[in-house]
Amino acid sequence: MDSLAALKAAILGILEGFTEYLPVSSTGHLLLAEHFLNLDFDNAAFSKTFVVLVQLGSILALVGYYFRRLLNIALAARHDQGARNFIIGVLIAFLPAAFLGATLHGFIKGVLFNPLIVCIALIVGGFILLIVDEMKLPQDRDDATAFPLSMYFKIGLIQCIAMIPGVSRSGATIVGAMLMGASKRAAAEFSFFLAMPTMAGAFAYDLYKNYKFLTASDLGLVGIGFVTAFISGYIVVSGLLNYVTKHGFKPFAWWRIMVGSAGLAALMVWG
Repeated sequence: MDSLAALKAAILGILEGFTEYLPVSSTGHLLLAEHFLNLDFDNAAFSKTFVVLVQLGSILALVGYYFRRLLNIALAARHDQGARNFIIGVLIAFLPAAFLGATLHGFIKGVLFNPLIVCIALIVGGFILLIVDEMKLPQDRDDATAFPLSMYFKIGLIQCIAMIPGVSRSGATIVGAMLMGASKRAAAEFSFFLAMPTMAGAFAYDLYKNYKFLTASDLGLVGIGFVTAFISGYIVVSGLLNYVTKHGFKPFAWWRIMVGSAGLAALMVWG
């Protein structure tokens, strides 16, 4: 394994872990880092696959952090209708993105994985997040595990917008939940829960489509990215809910706008 490639994998894994659960678009950040900082790999197809596969580390960080709560929900589902509704709700919210992701897989990776699209999506999404964060919205739903089934489905539909790199899966679900009456904490937490099947599905589907083309060296790079994404992802998950409860999403909105604007300026100068 090339030492430079290993270093790139580690850096991209850290970037993935720190941005996956923030409403800033981890995929967008990875694509811009590869494009402008020369962090892409020699195999262009593998670079795009790496962006998806390395998410496994972030998924397991989330599962590890919520393991006891998830286990309690699973055990309670045998006799608790509320627990069953939550499990069904997460699956309902997951299905629209699963269907579109499988249907448009080639188009998403072949056309939308584009630095210009990422920059525009970051900026537009940043302003939307600013506006929603400032709105005096009702916050009568403070438990992410007790939303109505119809609300789970609507959030799942909104999540589909995040098929566009730069939009942010967590950003789309958080904004959608808040517009439907969820508190900032509950909206962020549900984005965590919905991330598990969504990201696991994207990982499994991309691995299924590309495993024949992965070499032993490629798998080693994915492993490095996985470990660094797991560590950085766990750090973010363990502190994000308390932060957004106190401070909201403005810092992330401005970060999106700055990164997207800097990316557009760089594209005009260097291409």
